[in-house]
Amino acid sequence: MLKTQLHQSPPASPTLVPLSKPSGQANGGIAIFPAQSELALQKRTGSARVGLSSSTIDAVASPSTIEKSLSVKAVVKVKPSAGGFFSELGISGGLDTITDLMGKTLLLELVSAELDYKTGQEKETIKGYAYKKGQNEEEVTYECKFEVGEEFGEVGAIFVENEHHKEMYLKDIILDGFVGGPLNITCNSWVHSKYDNPQKRIFFTNKCYLPAETPSGLRRLREEELAILRGNGQGERKSYERIYDYDVYNDLGNPDSDVDKKRPVLGGKELPYPRRCRTGRRQSKTDPQSESRSGSIYVPRDEQFSTIKELTFSAKTVYSVVHALVPSLETAIVDSDLGFPYFTAIDELFNEGVNLPPLQKQGFLKDLFPRLVKTVTDASEDVLRFETPETMIRDRFFWFSDEEFARQTLAGINPYAIQLVTEWPLMSELDPKIYGPPESAITKEIIEREIKGFMTLNEAIQQKKLFMLDYHDLFLPYVNKVRQLKGTTLYGSRTLFFLTPDETLKPLAIELTRPPTDDGKPQWKQVFIPSCHSTSMWLWRLAKAHVLAHDSGYHQLVSHWLRTHCATEPYIIATNRQLSEMHPIYKLLHPHFRYTMEINALARGYLINGDGIIETTFSPGKYSMELSAVAYDKQWQFDLQGLPNDLISRGLAVKDPTAPYGLKLAIEDYPFANDGLLLWVTIKEWVTNYVNHYYPDPSRIASDEELHSWWTEIRTIGHGDKKDSPGWPDLKTPSDLIHIVTTMVWVASGHHAAVNFGQYTYGGYFPNRPTIARTKMPVEDPTEGELKMFWDKPEVTLLTCFPSQIQATKVMAILDVLSNHSPDEEYLGQDPEPAWKEEPVINAAFERFHGRLKELEGVIDARNTDQRFKNRSGAGIVPYELLKPFSKPGVTGKGVPYSISI
Repeated sequence: MLKTQLHQSPPASPTLVPLSKPSGQANGGIAIFPAQSELALQKRTGSARVGLSSSTIDAVASPSTIEKSLSVKAVVKVKPSAGGFFSELGISGGLDTITDLMGKTLLLELVSAELDYKTGQEKETIKGYAYKKGQNEEEVTYECKFEVGEEFGEVGAIFVENEHHKEMYLKDIILDGFVGGPLNITCNSWVHSKYDNPQKRIFFTNKCYLPAETPSGLRRLREEELAILRGNGQGERKSYERIYDYDVYNDLGNPDSDVDKKRPVLGGKELPYPRRCRTGRRQSKTDPQSESRSGSIYVPRDEQFSTIKELTFSAKTVYSVVHALVPSLETAIVDSDLGFPYFTAIDELFNEGVNLPPLQKQGFLKDLFPRLVKTVTDASEDVLRFETPETMIRDRFFWFSDEEFARQTLAGINPYAIQLVTEWPLMSELDPKIYGPPESAITKEIIEREIKGFMTLNEAIQQKKLFMLDYHDLFLPYVNKVRQLKGTTLYGSRTLFFLTPDETLKPLAIELTRPPTDDGKPQWKQVFIPSCHSTSMWLWRLAKAHVLAHDSGYHQLVSHWLRTHCATEPYIIATNRQLSEMHPIYKLLHPHFRYTMEINALARGYLINGDGIIETTFSPGKYSMELSAVAYDKQWQFDLQGLPNDLISRGLAVKDPTAPYGLKLAIEDYPFANDGLLLWVTIKEWVTNYVNHYYPDPSRIASDEELHSWWTEIRTIGHGDKKDSPGWPDLKTPSDLIHIVTTMVWVASGHHAAVNFGQYTYGGYFPNRPTIARTKMPVEDPTEGELKMFWDKPEVTLLTCFPSQIQATKVMAILDVLSNHSPDEEYLGQDPEPAWKEEPVINAAFERFHGRLKELEGVIDARNTDQRFKNRSGAGIVPYELLKPFSKPGVTGKGVPYSISI
């Protein structure tokens, strides 16, 4: 067991006396000190870059008692603005330019970690003005010199006041001159202008402290900083604020612009849902329950990445797609209902592309989307030409194969849906008075005919050989509603698979169901099976298209959005409201929460909003988000978000202490589960080492008030609609905390990577994963014209069912961006946090974590070349690499980032 090495101090209840800003040299506490040379600083820190110009630095000396003092130099590193890119996007605000920063100052105040032992009060801070001393492309450097008396003690924090008229991004502050060596205070934070908010920012050192062991001089400041982050729940949030608070999803619609754009509130008794970040925008004029929409959506300032990440960072490209590329597509493709006349027309998206109207005003798009937007040299137009997905490069007919259709349930982008069949007959749990007879039309005779020569149905169930994609009860209540919408349709569906002796799945049957209609039609259901006969073969292909549209919708709305992006936001809010930045669990979770709130806000604005990308391109249409709320109500519980319990809940694994990872898989060649469990165990080992270092026994858990407030707030507020549901673990022991944190880390890293970064690989050629089925099956209450078209040109019937040209190209462009890794992607276990490096035991544990992840890459490579594993290797098959931890930039189909940043 790792020994705890927390920093301890005696308790106290200090009171800080406010200090006024010094007015000049004549003020008794101010002195002039020469700045140290750049060379001297480099010798001590080895990392700071400063200018060669010299000047004098104002600093407030320590209290005017005669004592020995240290000359300490502060070097502040500031990130300069990214330049004109964001003004082209219409994004205002951000950092001062380098010119703006010239000659302006920062007021710094050193804070002692301990109280004055004589008075029991907080020691007077030491003030100093930092002036700009150097710059390069990476950073602007400020310097200040302090004289620190020996009675001041250890520096525990530093106040910063931004004297500029614009906010600025502080990277870190290095205090050099102490006997123990330089003190590096990591900031990585926006600091507002004092003209926007006179409240000074405080940055604590990188040391971790449990609440009860906080140094006496920092306790009040720790509590006050958390109070600032919580806010008071009043008023509209301002862009520079850092307040974290909760609200329901009442901002997806826009009833003030059109009554048809009103959307239900997600969150509450009727439609339970996780909470989002509160923005405080005014109520809608036409619907008091809705929040009005605006051009920008508030997220706490440090959750934003707009001018800090590289210009190729994927979230920026998402913004650009919906603001410039999609409107250009809508101009180029005038008829929104126009489908693809031939399959060769789909191929032209990769060969010829789509001619776009002139993009002079958004010329940056060609730089931003080098994969997508090309300039034709002999024409004035730009062309949207898609890269051929890896699946198509390896086998252009991959999507046609039933074997590939089944394989992707285990090794595709939605490996969270396949489940074991444990009972027969299949029965619906919906009210038969409303939805019709509950019995499935898939009979024992159909199954045994399809698996003839292998075993009986009973044997298949007993031997765990029968599996299913079940979108029946979740979708069926929405079928009639969706069918009232233009250009889409819906069924409830069940798809059955048989596990063959070589561990591959064989599709057996698809059942599509329509409930009784409002105009008196009875329930309609029919079973489709693979067949060599032309009619049955084409009906099977059409049924597969419907199931794939169901799977695409469930993947995007539940497996991806709900279970990762949406469910994680309350964890982020609670972590910032209840855990101090000094808290070790805050330090552990912070890299896994970076940029998630910003990408979620962007999604609320343009992807999951009323008439947004999801509603206009996926089968459920305007009911898409409502359907995700129903899934949250019926399916989501915290303890099933960790991979082992998820697999057990779907019947894909059982506990077995003799098996690897303590689980025996129902399908041994299950690439997602095999790689995922290895990643899960690696994450859990790292979390265990970390937690046990700070919590060697349950008493530390019991006495940690911040930790209990955090977990209580997640359960009762952030996910408050499910506070009385099963699945919430207790938080009493270190093992409880390890399970909770490992689950959160897995969701933000492994889970999200598995369902996100392969989207273009598998969805870029949309017949493989159509997001919408626009027409019903030709055998459901057919008209004479529908039947004739199907008999004469079944290919046209299938193409008509597929997404329209505008739907397909919009989704392809979005999937390309969502699947992309930026050059500065932050991968799981790649680089340690500064606080981890400063604690030797934690740093050593992280190095082991990094090494295990490197080993995992080798294991995955070996599995992908082992011909025994037919679900991840073989002729034309894309290797399963979605859980390989590291990746180069671009659309690679691999790489596990720390956080949900796209």
